[in-house]
Amino acid sequence: MLTELAYVALLLGALLVLAAPTGRYIAKVFGGEQTLLSPLIRPIEQGLYEIVDIDESREMSWKTYVSALLVFNILGIAAVFLLQELQGRLPFNPEGLGAVRWDTALNTAVSFTTNTNWQSYSGEQTLAYLTQMLGLTVQNFLSAAVGLAAAMAVVRGFARKNADGIGNFWVDLTRSVLYLLLPLAIVWALIFVSQGVVQTLGPYVISHGLEGAEQVIALGPAASQDAIKFLGTNGGGFFNANSAHPFENPTPLTDFLQVLGMLLIPASLPFAFGSMIKNHQQGKAIFASMLVLYVMGLGVGLWAETSGNPLLEKLGVAGGVNMEGKETRFGVVPSLLFAQSTTVTSCGGVDSMHDSLMPLAGLVLLFNMAIGEVIFGGVGVGLIGIFFYAIMTMFLAGLMIGRTPELFGKKLEPFEMIMAVIGLLAPSVTLLIFAAVAIVLPQGLSSLNNAGPHGLSEILYAFASACGNNGSAFAGLNANTVFYNLATAFGMLVGRFATILPALALAGSLAQKRIVPASSATLPAASPLFVIMLVGTVIIVGALTFFPVFVLGPILEHLLMQSGTTF
Repeated sequence: MLTELAYVALLLGALLVLAAPTGRYIAKVFGGEQTLLSPLIRPIEQGLYEIVDIDESREMSWKTYVSALLVFNILGIAAVFLLQELQGRLPFNPEGLGAVRWDTALNTAVSFTTNTNWQSYSGEQTLAYLTQMLGLTVQNFLSAAVGLAAAMAVVRGFARKNADGIGNFWVDLTRSVLYLLLPLAIVWALIFVSQGVVQTLGPYVISHGLEGAEQVIALGPAASQDAIKFLGTNGGGFFNANSAHPFENPTPLTDFLQVLGMLLIPASLPFAFGSMIKNHQQGKAIFASMLVLYVMGLGVGLWAETSGNPLLEKLGVAGGVNMEGKETRFGVVPSLLFAQSTTVTSCGGVDSMHDSLMPLAGLVLLFNMAIGEVIFGGVGVGLIGIFFYAIMTMFLAGLMIGRTPELFGKKLEPFEMIMAVIGLLAPSVTLLIFAAVAIVLPQGLSSLNNAGPHGLSEILYAFASACGNNGSAFAGLNANTVFYNLATAFGMLVGRFATILPALALAGSLAQKRIVPASSATLPAASPLFVIMLVGTVIIVGALTFFPVFVLGPILEHLLMQSGTTF
């Protein structure tokens, strides 16, 4: 146990060391300042602008920014869908895989364009190499870049005064890929290949065992997709087993780098925010709030897993430790660390089966996604989500002292409050409505593996994952049906655009406001009190929204497990 806890401490230490300098680098990139990579990348960036006729100095209003973002995403969905339907006629398909079923193809196109990467199919049995590379891997870069661009636009809303523009979407998109995602992905991919992650365009290998049985060993260009799947908080695996597959995650070093990769950029963005508004303490306060929520969830999950299952203890298992579904190469604690990190960052990659976790550990993962993926969150959108909660916090504080709320020097008026509430509640309401529909319709229950509260948790998890743009699965539920493919696709769209679009409207409104000097009645956003209030707001809003359904799911399952009942 001490070794495993040292592993957790090492990871958090590495994150603390890397997050601040990475955040300052991100601020320079989106501020158009010189960086170490500028001599190499700047000519490429300028060349791209010339080819597609983009004026990088032209600012966009929030409505123009939204229009560009929506057009880009619609084209992305169409491209990935067509690629799947035509893959049987395209090259780099050594296994001769045919067209993907229409509802699965649509779900996958929406999934990878919205940075969800939910997969209701087995990748190695469904998608050709070209589809994996040109469709999924490319969207891993682009969807993460869209989220990062949206976050930078919102940061500019806080940083600017009396301005109409919030940046240029095409410039933000380009810089996200060229200066940040691509260089990091190259480094991560090279390390992965050196550790044994496969990267080949060769056909699958046919192996014969000692008894003569034939086995097909799937291969493919996995390392390149794995690198960006974590760094971009995407999560879609090349293989069906995701990071539990030894070809995706062969060593303790790759496991460590996968967790660090999914946390690195989201944890760096609060520091980038502090640099861009020229108040580093406020960036640190946002980071501290995220870190506190992360450690709290990890602590509850570790307690639940290490407390053991009383039923297993009766069977003679030492301590009742539940190893079902765990990554046995690494242990219980690293498996839970991976699960906690992948659900707080909207990554969705897994190295163990979440369906097999103890009920209260599963509850933590559900909570991480249901609150809007704001504990670090996805690349860009996590920072946007925590801004929504910060606005809610300041609104509550304003009610207490009877004055107009302010946040980071900007007065918060009804429009800002409405946008924040839409961004917070639209995904949550969609989650609960679709889960309720699935519970009462035969189409929602027909592919369910477990009854009782555990079955409810499986359905809740599917829609929390979709509406939170996470993509991980609880398992125990076959979601590759027309009902679930269409329902979760809709949830992904709501989770993505009901967060980003209100945030951009918010950015446009804030950019036009003047910056208000702090007064004695202003609640400092860089204080421990603000951190406590922000953490409390996230927990209270999440509890008020989801407590009833959590009681009927994982909490009831935990109580019944103590009495000897399983599902």
